[in-house]
Amino acid sequence: MRLTQTLLKARWDKQIGAVGEMTEKYSNLPKSYIRRAMRQIEWQTPRGNPRYLPRTIEKQRFIFTTARPWTQQFWFDNAPGKQAKKVFVEPIETWSWFRGDRVEIMTGPDKGKQGIINQIIEERNWVFVEGLNWKYITYGKTKTFPGIVMREERPLLVTTEIKLVDPADLQATEFEWRYSEDGARIRVSLRSGREIPIPASNEETYDYKTKSKYYEREKDTLAEDVEKITFYPKLKTFEMEIMDEMGINEDRVPAKTYWY
Repeated sequence: MRLTQTLLKARWDKQIGAVGEMTEKYSNLPKSYIRRAMRQIEWQTPRGNPRYLPRTIEKQRFIFTTARPWTQQFWFDNAPGKQAKKVFVEPIETWSWFRGDRVEIMTGPDKGKQGIINQIIEERNWVFVEGLNWKYITYGKTKTFPGIVMREERPLLVTTEIKLVDPADLQATEFEWRYSEDGARIRVSLRSGREIPIPASNEETYDYKTKSKYYEREKDTLAEDVEKITFYPKLKTFEMEIMDEMGINEDRVPAKTYWY
């Protein structure tokens, strides 16, 4: 039983690897929650019955779109019985584009324009550039109502459709990863040799909180503990935790109660 659960967890750890690291960091959610949100069990044997071996059949292939894996839209895109179409994504050994990077668009009507990356879909090698690569979409159109036209940013492939901008002269450039004198891994422009720093906004999560922008106040979490886990879930009430902190031991036996 334990071996089967271990193998199942290992398989899910491999599956959850399909979710990009940048997605997990930005979501500010634990992997276990993303695993539960994505998981779709199609069939499993009854648990707790010694006559059945623990067997589970669950969905293995998922369609990754602009909907994040923990959202309801992602569940609709991967509803039970819906076949996942094949999507060929060029493998990238080291992800090198981050939120806040200035990039130049190399294709489409906005070719030559520069903007800031505001969203990353690492599972599909996509990025969204703020204010560029728009598409007009009509919502709510009927025979009697013309609908509402809205602009939505469309994704761009990092491999062919964008290039990083050199901070020295604000021109598009190729780059590579190198090591600095102090051993830090940095991005360097191949045209000017200047470092392309990772923006501070890359540290922001879905909650828009970064350690550098945290201001310690009275009764708040200490600044040095911002990135530490200070809460551990327990099967205790608030009163029980207070009693443990104050060293109070409850030795009274509660009276029996009856329901009629």
